[in-house]
Amino acid sequence: MTIDPADANPLHANPLLTRADIERALHDLFAPLRPHFSPGGARVRLNAAAATFDRAAADLEGFARPLWGLAPLAAGGGELEDWEVFRRGLANGSDPAHPEYWGTIHGRDQRMVEMAPLGFALRLIPELVWEPLPAAARKNLAAYMRHVAAHDHAPNNWKFFRIFVDLGLRHVGEEFDQQLTDQFLDELEAFYLGEGWYRDGKLRRVDHYVAFAIHFYSLIYAELKVGNDEIRRRYRERATLFARDFINWFDEDGGTLAFGRSMTYRFACASFWGALAFAGVEALPWGVIKGLYLRHLRWWARRPIADRGGILSVGYGYPNLFMSESYNSAGSPYWAFKAFLPLALPETHPFWQAEEQPLPARPATLPLRHPGMVMMPTRGNVVALSSGQENLEMRFGAEKYSKFAYSSRYGFSVEADDRNFSSLAADNMLALSDDGRHYRVRETNEVALIAGDRLFARWRPWSDVAVETWLVPAAPWHIRIHRINTPRPLQTTEGGFAISRADGDEDHRTAEAGRAEIVGKSDRAAIVDLSPGAPRAGHVQPALPNTNLIDARTWVPQLRGAIPAGTTVLAAAVLALPTGGPAAVAPPPPPELAELERLFDEAGIEVSAIFAPTR
Repeated sequence: MTIDPADANPLHANPLLTRADIERALHDLFAPLRPHFSPGGARVRLNAAAATFDRAAADLEGFARPLWGLAPLAAGGGELEDWEVFRRGLANGSDPAHPEYWGTIHGRDQRMVEMAPLGFALRLIPELVWEPLPAAARKNLAAYMRHVAAHDHAPNNWKFFRIFVDLGLRHVGEEFDQQLTDQFLDELEAFYLGEGWYRDGKLRRVDHYVAFAIHFYSLIYAELKVGNDEIRRRYRERATLFARDFINWFDEDGGTLAFGRSMTYRFACASFWGALAFAGVEALPWGVIKGLYLRHLRWWARRPIADRGGILSVGYGYPNLFMSESYNSAGSPYWAFKAFLPLALPETHPFWQAEEQPLPARPATLPLRHPGMVMMPTRGNVVALSSGQENLEMRFGAEKYSKFAYSSRYGFSVEADDRNFSSLAADNMLALSDDGRHYRVRETNEVALIAGDRLFARWRPWSDVAVETWLVPAAPWHIRIHRINTPRPLQTTEGGFAISRADGDEDHRTAEAGRAEIVGKSDRAAIVDLSPGAPRAGHVQPALPNTNLIDARTWVPQLRGAIPAGTTVLAAAVLALPTGGPAAVAPPPPPELAELERLFDEAGIEVSAIFAPTR
């Protein structure tokens, strides 16, 4: 940590214990945006960085996204001095004759995304953002929202954006296409996997979008009491089922599993718990839900997630464009304002009245078939052993979806140089190279199975090289076994968890045959070779800067070696824990490979995420 959060986080001094604290947090986070509103109020431009969409759409993003929090604030009776600015912006941004017009679209467009918070605001607080507008401005705004909503939406959570536009237009008495709303609700049903889990479209991945997108929108829809009663009942029941699994993605300190794309939305991960409160769905005791919500916000309050002016940065644990998505503009992080939905509820609501409770006791391992994970809570952390999912369309898709393990405390790393085999972090990955410079890692699976609390996958780094991987929990360790069949010799690097690297490199590091370990001021990470042949060489890798999501400078314990043509079995035990607790036990021996094969032959079940249809 090179920047004090007190200098780079408006939440830092806030205890985040009460409704009043949360209201203050929203005001403190919004205040730095005020100087960046355009003269006409329709655009918020925070810096010169670009995204895949045009500047007008990026400026609309900066204008619209704060409404996810500000509209609930006002609906709950909170004061804000800026509603005149927002009204001016709504009028000017939707006026084709105004210089700050948001722009006309002709296909799928980022403007579709930003219509959702506008529709939400029209539904929640029309007396502030609609009724005071002149008739001509109301006509322009409704026409603009209908124009955007009429275009084809991406076949994923985007379909809810159209539905939210219709919620707003319906509420203020404007025309909308109910038939298309009903069609989108039907199409969203195709994403449901069961037991509360969705995929975000017909894709081979299941990530945080289940919580902070699909369930968040569906719970709001259910509570606003429109549409089919059966659909609304279904949404509540599914959210209840999902909550019982999703709680296991959070650790005792409030951190959540760093996994997948759009991690720059940060505390949007708390929005699911807030949406349960908004919809009155006591999926868990209110005190447990409140604890999950508040601890998560406090986890973020301890990190330098803003610039010195208080603007939320693109990044995760610190400002970091490197890990971002191509669709992240400077306004993207304000999707995190979804977390302020409970401000729509009065102080007397059971959510706010409940006494915050810690996480209930959890099993040592919990298998989750749909995301293909085995959850392992450890001290100050939660680890997800992962069968591996797929994202071939986005930058760092392999790192975000296909590692062997993910963590709330240690995050994950993206690679900075795909043409330098010796410099890669390879945290929780097996990298293979046939020329010593370029390398391949798992990007997708041919097969992914779960049997009890064990995982199996078959993947191909090249078309003629097959790797079979078994993952076995042995808390606080986990064991990996790889059987590699290759027609040519390969070099290999396998990494453990990335942990913080102290200034001056004062951490204790060990690298010897068959073992690599780092013991730092706050954490310890180790990888131990359990392979049947000669041990691989231990190595402590200084990861390239800004590659890890949580810490800008990290070490990664690695095992390195070469394998011949033919079939080779590699095995390792991997550990990461905070220092200061009980001494870690020695790594366990690996299970017999024949025993694992028999288990999966008899009891292996397909992982939902990787077997979701792609068309």
